[in-house]
Amino acid sequence: MLIDYINKALSKAEYDKLEDDTFSGKIPECPGVLAFGKTLFECQKELESVFEGWLIVKIRHGDTLPVIDHLNINVGIPHGIEAGAHA
Repeated sequence: MLIDYINKALSKAEYDKLEDDTFSGKIPECPGVLAFGKTLFECQKELESVFEGWLIVKIRHGDTLPVIDHLNINVGIPHGIEAGAHA
């Protein structure tokens, strides 16, 4: 399911060619997920990496993830639970 979520999110990516002939990319449903590259391919790869990092941080912090194309991967983990934390 996580791979489906990543693929759906990346399919929503929007790219722009900038005045200096480089590219920018973003996933509008995921605030802060933004990347740049000298080529469209480089921008796509960077956006994928940025999104994966963003996703890891959101999950570790227990943040709610956006529902993308009716795919909801929020699992009800209590907010603020970190890997390895002890009560």
